[in-house]
Amino acid sequence: MRIARFSIDGNVAFGAVEGEGPPGSTDGLVLDIIKGIPFSDFELSGTKVPLSKVRLLPPVLPNKVVAFGRNYAEHAKELGNEVPDAPFAFFKPSTSVIGSGDEIAYPSFSNELHHEAELAVVIGRMCREVPRERVKDVILGYTCANDVTARDVQKREKQWARAKGFDNSCPLGPWVETDLDLAAIAEGITIQCTVNGLQRQLGSTSEMIHSIEDLIVNITEAMTLLPGDVILTGTPAGVGPLSAGDEVAVTIEGIGTLTNKVIKRG
Repeated sequence: MRIARFSIDGNVAFGAVEGEGPPGSTDGLVLDIIKGIPFSDFELSGTKVPLSKVRLLPPVLPNKVVAFGRNYAEHAKELGNEVPDAPFAFFKPSTSVIGSGDEIAYPSFSNELHHEAELAVVIGRMCREVPRERVKDVILGYTCANDVTARDVQKREKQWARAKGFDNSCPLGPWVETDLDLAAIAEGITIQCTVNGLQRQLGSTSEMIHSIEDLIVNITEAMTLLPGDVILTGTPAGVGPLSAGDEVAVTIEGIGTLTNKVIKRG
């Protein structure tokens, strides 16, 4: 099931996305409005609305976004970094999250903004100290993410709070896909990023150094994850610059396309 969060006539709701259409398009898609929230038992209302008539919102509003860096060897290599022996985590605040179609405002303190296409894991239940064999039970589903990074700031500051945590730096969407499974992701699904229609990144989740199980076991040893929290799993090689006016799109096989335009702040 594809679960979207949206607004219509000033009201916010969740809905199940039905139908098929061209990649990156809302044509032919409708929302069956959900009674309740997707983090507990819910029903489909049977009330349907064309996706083209609503505004898509970030599919979840996470309490925290836990991101893992250097989880693809070729990406670590392209930036001159060593591959860490253990998962390497940092955080993006909830205020960094935007949805598909929202604008990425170029931060005033940076001159080198980069895209990083990533598979995001959406947590479905409160959990801590999750054993490897139970990881699948705490996952609601998966969505597309763009770990937008002020690369020049990342290089000159020892910690990454400003470089990766500024407003609009965590686009998520367009919806949560619940039908992907860990085996398919381990075998490999395609992650692609385009800028103005030109391919920049093309990789596979099979290239991940640390699996989703590794990442969730690692972070839940230290902290509790809440329903709606998001795990970013790293980016494949090919990261590169963004400029005001660019349209950046992250497409993940089996999920969909997340699209955002970069604008000049202010």
